[in-house]
Amino acid sequence: MKNLKKIITLFILTVGICKINAQLDTLNYLKQFELNKSNYIGQPFSKLLNEMTQIQPKTAWSISTERKKNISANTRFKFTTIDLSFHNAITLLIKWQAPIPRDQTKFYEQKNAFYFTNEEKAFYGSKIVKDIIIYR
Repeated sequence: MKNLKKIITLFILTVGICKINAQLDTLNYLKQFELNKSNYIGQPFSKLLNEMTQIQPKTAWSISTERKKNISANTRFKFTTIDLSFHNAITLLIKWQAPIPRDQTKFYEQKNAFYFTNEEKAFYGSKIVKDIIIYR
């Protein structure tokens, strides 16, 4: 019985460490795109998405400014489910060269409950990237 408790404890610790390492690996992987942002600035967002072969965004959250609520100048792409998006999630912030009308981004957010689907890939894919910021 003591051995079983030790095995279970060891298993839980191993799973926890693997999960932490996976998040760090995701952050490091995405930071490489930020370091090489000159390859993507002035290019369609689809170029960046196509080169993200190991992981793709799971949710998309558009940001409107305080002064101009009818446009989205930036979009936050997160790499976790919605329920975990609010807890220190790794975020890819894309600043758009031309702001996107808020009614268009809101349409997809409401239609797909913020999940980043193939429809959003097609929609955002043609938008031109102004800047890329990765943070947690």
